[in-house]
Parts: sequence; C-alpha cells; structure tokens
Amino acid sequence: MTSSSDQIVIIGGGFSGAMAAARLAERGAASTLIDAGGDFGLGVAYSTPFDGHLLNVRSNRMSAVEGRPDDFVDWLGRNHPDRADPEGFAPRRLYGLYVQDRLRAVEAAHPGRIARLHARAASVEGTTVLLDDGRRISGRAVVLATGNPPPRTASGQARILSDPWADGALSAIQPDDVVLVIGTGLTMVDMAVWLEDRGWRGRMLALSRRGLRPRAHGDRPDAAIPPDPLLLQGPASARLKAARVAVRAGNWRGVMEGLRPLTDQVWRAADVPTRARWVRHLRPWWDVHRHRIAPGIAARLDALIAADRLTLSAARIRSITPEGDKVAVTFDLKGRIVSRTILADRVIDCSGPGHDPARDPLTAPLIAAGRARLDPLGLGLDLDEAGRVLRSDGTPDPALLVLGPPARATFWETVAVPDIRKRIEVLVGKLAAV
Repeated sequence: MTSSSDQIVIIGGGFSGAMAAARLAERGAASTLIDAGGDFGLGVAYSTPFDGHLLNVRSNRMSAVEGRPDDFVDWLGRNHPDRADPEGFAPRRLYGLYVQDRLRAVEAAHPGRIARLHARAASVEGTTVLLDDGRRISGRAVVLATGNPPPRTASGQARILSDPWADGALSAIQPDDVVLVIGTGLTMVDMAVWLEDRGWRGRMLALSRRGLRPRAHGDRPDAAIPPDPLLLQGPASARLKAARVAVRAGNWRGVMEGLRPLTDQVWRAADVPTRARWVRHLRPWWDVHRHRIAPGIAARLDALIAADRLTLSAARIRSITPEGDKVAVTFDLKGRIVSRTILADRVIDCSGPGHDPARDPLTAPLIAAGRARLDPLGLGLDLDEAGRVLRSDGTPDPALLVLGPPARATFWETVAVPDIRKRIEVLVGKLAAV
C-alpha cells in the first residue's frame, strides 16, 4: 500500500473521478476515490435503470480511455453483442456497467492503488479532505470531480419534483397527469420517454427561455467540414455570419463536427467580452446543436408533439404555487404581453445544473480563503490549462485540480466523455509525473 502522503484524493466517484483514478493507477499513482452515493463509476448520467435512455454519442466515440478507441465497442461485443453496433447509440445503463467493469479490472491489475470511500466530503483543508463524519483523508493533491450539481430553480414542494432522478420520483406521476417541465433540454427528453414507457398517457408542457429542443444526430455519422478561418477569429458577429454561410453551403452537423476539436482553443483564446456575448446570445443555440440526441429518441419526441401530448414553448416563469391538489404555474410566453397560468398535476425541474461555486459548501470556503477564484464571467472556478485551480492572485495551486463539468468555465467542452477523457490524460500526466 502507498502511504497517504503519496496518494491523490479524488472527490466524486462518477465517470470523471473513477476513470481518473483508473488512469492514475495505470501510471503508478495511488488514489482514494470519495463518493457520497457509493455507486462508483456511475454518477447521475449512467445510473438510470431505463434502457430507453440512450447515449448521446455513438458507441465508437465512447471509449473511456484516450488512445483506445475501440475499448467500449469491444466490451459491448463481449458482453452485449446485440448492442455492439459501433455507430449505434447504446443504453446509458450499459455504459455505466462498462465504466464499473473498467474500474474493477484496473483495481485487480493494480491492487492497492485505488481505495474506494463511500462518504461525503465536507471541506478541503490544504491537501486534506474533511468528511462529514469527522474523518480526514490526506494526500499530496486533491481533485474535484464532483459532476453536475442539481438544478436550483424549483423549491421542494410536494408536487414539484426537484430531483427527478431520485429513487421512485416518477412513481408520483399518474397515467393521465398534466406535467409541466421547467427546461426543454436533454433531461426533459429523458423524462418524456421514460414516463411514456411507464404508461403515462397525459400531456406535457415544457418551458424554457427560448423553447429550444436538442437536435438529432443523422442516421449515419456526418463527415467534419473544416471551418473557414473567418469562423475562428475576429469579432463575434463576423464569426456568426461565417457560421451561417457555412451551414447554408453544407450540412450543419458537418459544420459542428469540424468545430468540435477546436472548441476548447477557440473558447480559451477569446477575450472576456466575447465570451460574455457567446454565453448570453449563442449558448442555447450551440447547446441544442452540439449535444444531439439519438435519431430514435428524436422520433419519439416528434410523435409526442404530433399527438399534441408534448408542447415546447419559449417562456419566462413568474411563479409556481400549490393550489389544492394541483400546482399553479404562471408564465410569460415569448412575444406575449399577458401572463398565462395553467394548473399542472406535477412539475418536474429539468432546468439544468445549478453551477454556483460561490455558494457550494465545498468550494465557497476555498474562494473566501483566496485559494480559488471565480472566472471573470462567474461560470465556475478559474483554472489553468492543466486544470489546476487559480488562487485569488492568479497563481496555480499545484495540489488542487478540477475535472469534468465543474471545469466548464475554463474549457467549455468538458461534459461529454470524449472531452473528459482528454482532460483526464492531461491531469494524470501532471500528477503521475510528480
């Protein structure tokens, strides 16, 4: 066993943390993996029991290890050959099993290098993590791999499902219920198809600022269209014009594929005012085109819409209040002057992750102490190119790193597996070399 002073302490046992621990072990470094839920390798993304929840990326791009492109497809071939189509979209449940299998295999190959700890981290003091039960876990560095936080829009009222992923949460919804969903993104999609498979036959109204739904992948992969240089430099307005020209000239999915490998460097090279304009005006459109859904899932949404069972609207919610055995939701539809109120049987909060490091109990003390700072737009912690947290004076802390969705302010594309596995290699390269 490696002494505690030599190990890496990883907070968060979902995909990011678990696969970082595995790569560290393969590079000869020990780690303790701390997870509050205890389902190491799954996180929220891959803990769903429903096989209708499919990956949003084709299987041949979902290897958990950079440089081993066939790892996941090979695993499917050995364990679930009926799902081993390299260009298909496998169930997320199976992907979770794959991640857990990889973690177990690395533990068996490198005994003693990964310690699992089912506990909740309360604070970070230097390179020591204080757990909420009073225990202290020390190492030479700490990695924050805490994943996406829950939404913070709706309160925990009885008929408002603020955490639709909680065990049994959807059991409260009856077959004929009218359901209002806050958000029109990927989680809304998950809830609509899951409810339908559970026998729900009611109606759903989904509201968001712009009413945009995720676009679909093509039936076959789209070849990347190399971006015009005008798309990669200059004022934001000129880049947007170049993007529209490119889309009119070809396949929009191909344009997105051409941009994908460059997104990180384009984001990091942009000045703060340009980033602010992108976040305010372009981010919703980018998200629905970038984070696409499987064609079969898109077809199911289309069928619900055609049957008048699903309506997506651009709106701003004014209030959500209990009214007897219903929930009264008042909102302003985009372009309308008069507010509208509907009575729903249930409200599901699918508004997206509530990133706010300044209020998070784990990171807020780090900011207050000057050991960390927010990025200029307040999107998250400010990091250097290696994922090390920048102190209030702008210098990197070599013993405090961030991985996965919490690193979005610096890297932007840090949610999907293909992007996270690249960040894992950078992080492991820094930590394993010490």
